[in-house]
Amino acid sequence: MDFLADALGDGRRLRILTIVDDFSRLCPGILVQHSIPSATVTAFIDQVSLLYGLPQRIRVDNGPEFTSAAFHCWAVMKDIQIEHIRPGRPSENSFVESFNGRFRDECLNEHWFLNLQDAQDKIEYWRRSYNEQRPHSSLQNMTPNEFVKEQETLSEGYGLTLQMAQTLG
Repeated sequence: MDFLADALGDGRRLRILTIVDDFSRLCPGILVQHSIPSATVTAFIDQVSLLYGLPQRIRVDNGPEFTSAAFHCWAVMKDIQIEHIRPGRPSENSFVESFNGRFRDECLNEHWFLNLQDAQDKIEYWRRSYNEQRPHSSLQNMTPNEFVKEQETLSEGYGLTLQMAQTLG
C-alpha cells in the first residue's frame, strides 16, 4: 500500500491510497478522499477484504497513517503482519511504486477532476481497466483478473483456496 497526492481542478487536495497484491498484480481498491487517516485506511481494507480476503502481510512506508497505534492494533486484531520499508527506500515496495507510476501517468496526469466524486469515478474506471484489460508480461501476458482466476482453478485440484496457496507459498 502507498499514498499519492493530487488535486482537484479548484486546487483542493486529494489523498489517494493504492493497494496492489504483489503476487497477482491485482489492485483490489483505490481510496480517494480529501483526507485519509489511519482509521479510514483500516476501514477501507476491511471493506476490500469482503471481496478479496485479508492479506497475511502488508508492506508500507513509514508514513503517519501506517505507523499509528490504531493501524498496528487493527493489524494485530486481524493477524496481519506489517512490514515497514526502510526510510528513503521506496524500491523495497517496488510493485506498488511501479503501479503508482503507471497510475499517475495514465490516469492522474490525464484527467482534470471537477470534484471528489468525479475523481473517484474516473479513478475507479481506470482501476477496473487495469485489472480487467491490461495484460502483464510477468503474468504470462494475462490480466490480473485472468491470473487470479487461473490460480484459483489450479489450486482447486489441490483442495486449496487461492488465499491458502498464497499463505503456503
